[in-house]
Amino acid sequence: MTPRQAARPRAPVHAEAASPRGASAPRQEGPTDLRLVPPALAAWLAAALALEAPGRTVALVCVTACLAAAALLWTTHRSRGAPPPPHTEPPPANGTPPRRPGAVGRGGARRAGRRGLAGSVVAALVGGVAAAAVAWAHAADVRRGPVPALAAAYGEATVELTVTGDPRPTRPRVRGAALADASVVMEAEATRVAPDRGGPAATTRAPVLVIAQVPPRQRAAWLDLLPSTRLRVHGRLAPPSHNGDRLAAVVRVDDDGGGDAPRIVAGPSAAQRAAGRLRAGLRAATDGLAPDARALLPGLVVGDTSRVPPDLDEAFRAADMTHLLAVSGSNLSLILALLIGPPHLAARAERRGLAARLGIPLRLTALLGGALTLGFVIVCRPDPSVLRAAACGLITLLAIATGRRRSLLPALAAAVLVLVLYDPWLARSYGFLLSVLATGALLTLAPRLSAALRRRGLPPRPAEMLAVAVAAQAVCAPVVVLLSGRVSLVAIPCNLVAELAVAPATVLGFAALAAAPLAFPAAECLAWLAGWPARWIATVARTGAGLPGAETAWPGGWVGGLLLAAVSAVAVLTAGRLLRHRLLCALCALLLLLALLRPAPLVRVITGWPPPGWRMVVCDVGQGDALVLSAGPGTAVVVDTGPEPRAVDRCLRALGVVRVPLLVLTHFHADHVAGLSGAVRGRAVGAIETTPLRDPPEQAESVRRRAEAAHIPMITATPGERRRVGSLSWEVLWPPPPAEPTTPAGPTTPAGPTTPAGPATPAGPATPAGPATPAGPATPAGPATPAGPTTPAGPGVEGPNDASVTLLVRTAGLTFLLLGDLEPPAQSALLAAHPALPEVDVLKVAHHGSAYQDPRLLSRLSPRLAVISCGADNPYGHPSPKTVATLRAQGAAVLRTDSAGPIAITGPDLRAAVT
Repeated sequence: MTPRQAARPRAPVHAEAASPRGASAPRQEGPTDLRLVPPALAAWLAAALALEAPGRTVALVCVTACLAAAALLWTTHRSRGAPPPPHTEPPPANGTPPRRPGAVGRGGARRAGRRGLAGSVVAALVGGVAAAAVAWAHAADVRRGPVPALAAAYGEATVELTVTGDPRPTRPRVRGAALADASVVMEAEATRVAPDRGGPAATTRAPVLVIAQVPPRQRAAWLDLLPSTRLRVHGRLAPPSHNGDRLAAVVRVDDDGGGDAPRIVAGPSAAQRAAGRLRAGLRAATDGLAPDARALLPGLVVGDTSRVPPDLDEAFRAADMTHLLAVSGSNLSLILALLIGPPHLAARAERRGLAARLGIPLRLTALLGGALTLGFVIVCRPDPSVLRAAACGLITLLAIATGRRRSLLPALAAAVLVLVLYDPWLARSYGFLLSVLATGALLTLAPRLSAALRRRGLPPRPAEMLAVAVAAQAVCAPVVVLLSGRVSLVAIPCNLVAELAVAPATVLGFAALAAAPLAFPAAECLAWLAGWPARWIATVARTGAGLPGAETAWPGGWVGGLLLAAVSAVAVLTAGRLLRHRLLCALCALLLLLALLRPAPLVRVITGWPPPGWRMVVCDVGQGDALVLSAGPGTAVVVDTGPEPRAVDRCLRALGVVRVPLLVLTHFHADHVAGLSGAVRGRAVGAIETTPLRDPPEQAESVRRRAEAAHIPMITATPGERRRVGSLSWEVLWPPPPAEPTTPAGPTTPAGPTTPAGPATPAGPATPAGPATPAGPATPAGPATPAGPTTPAGPGVEGPNDASVTLLVRTAGLTFLLLGDLEPPAQSALLAAHPALPEVDVLKVAHHGSAYQDPRLLSRLSPRLAVISCGADNPYGHPSPKTVATLRAQGAAVLRTDSAGPIAITGPDLRAAVT
């Protein structure tokens, strides 16, 4: 540079440029453009409110907003047309040239700022009015017509409908003693309704939810239905469970109108048939994989979670990894990146990717990307969640391709605005909220966190991955708390570790999806390769969810969500300062590790639970039974498992139980056996002992399958059977032997080290189980009958409750009687069969403390403490006030889990502790 050039003043355009290289810098970024954010937020809020508001209110608000926008525009136009005030700024004294005529002074900047603010307000008002009008129109379609009227009257009708969503099976839920019937649920649009009683058939367009309770043999026919299929069903219509739903009615299909098999009026469209074949091909290609990979891979690729078992689904929820089981923008981003290569090189000569290697021109590559996006939407179903995922995925690629992350925020706002106007029901969707929050965190918080981590010496790639995980968790966790009232402590590490396998599993899975119709052996090979990273993801979820402190309780609702949002904001703001102090970082890491592992001695010191020397714990599992009898450190005999796996698993983890010599299932009602998978998860179980009566048969068969899958032998309880493990001993008093000889199902050999111990002398104490055989229960004083499929009931047993296995337990100088769910006739027969029945210290009251108790048995037992396992606000009125009053009149203290929580009984002085 010459001296003359150095003395030449820099042009004002360079002096005011955002980039140090001047305005000619091609990749400079100015301040973030936030002009689309107010209209997007206004549209979101207006749509959410207008979906439930009366039409007159919506019209009045829209008119008022339009008048306000017009007035603001008129005021702004008048101020813009007024002449500017005279320029009185004195000339600079340092010889700097005067400001050019077009330059903006302080007063001009203030006027420009006011005009910009006015423009933002007008845009927000216009966006809100448009969204409110569209939302009201959508809500009106749901509220008017013959379908809502029939639903309000719970009328029956023949309905012609078009399937709009994938049919899906419901998870069986425990209702009292039984599992609710499994059904098939799907979204549809009713097009014609013919009421059974009065009124002509009417043509309509109303969104409905179809629930078909069908036999298992016909369930596959319903699950194979594709969107766009037209059906004719007969059933009862009912209003939706929540106001503001996008449904006009719920149609419960009955058997009289062909509920066993769907009556198809017209088949699906060609596009849906092609998408269905692709999805079916992927499922077929994964049939030979390991169970977790077979269940998970279709969910990772196209969001098909029909094979995901409840325990794996629960593990993903506990680890906050459920976004991997749903279609997300990352799926589309990975596929497009495979086509175009690194996105930031997509428009350059040095671009990479499959398209560049094949010599495909840039414009044709863009067309192929659009076609791929369209195919992605069709295969994964064009419902709102898939459209949202496609929009967010394309926006993410757009920002990375241009290298301007700041330009993505207005693009995200535009996508929100368009999607809310297209489908106003998204404004009330928590899934939509989580998706937008996660994408916004990726654009705003993640880059700053990544830069801070890199300044602390972390390599770029790990810093970016950690920043993305932390930012997404920080903004999404308050919404999760709002819904579930829990916080996952393993979410960030689990998502970080699983992220390493998401890309290969997704890409190989999509390759298998595309190859299945053309070359099925190649698809199986690709699915086999994709199964390895899929198994890794499932293992990460199960391992994280299996930690004692994987989840922690947190206040639910709006209060809990706002509280966690405040805590997250403080944590993000102080993270930079915290990273400067290695000692504080190490201390925080140690505290997190202790919170995750929850060592039993530390938990006992902090919480006082479990109390030292506990002998029996009545777990709080809701409306059901789950009892734990201590048999030594880490060892316990479990009696029943409650209605839900998580509850009993949480109870056993809190007690530190890792070995179960014997698991007794008193009878096969769901509130006693449905939690079996949680009780055996991660524990060495010696054997499962059951009642001879296999009723209800479907639940007895479910127990048999689960025991077989876990390689746990099943045996049948016999009266007079005595066992001992350590200081714990017990005797089976009931049920009586069956009237007919049982048909054994053949000997079952236990797996691994969990083999039962050899026979013990009936009258003398058996040798306690040593540490080498922790899961080996002593054999009863008589041959234990292997559990058979059709064992008859004994005399005096009229149903499953009367067949409850009844145990007389002795430990640490205490006597317990566990009555299961015995009814009064069986209780009377028990007393007659054992006239020398002693008084007991603790009585587990039969049938959750129902009113049906034998007073003679209660008088004979004369318990010092009566415990009742029941659920809060259960619909059966358990426990009965009459039963509680009778026990207290006999001098017994009464404790119940619905009010006291889990109950622990310790020591010979019969101290009872609750949490």
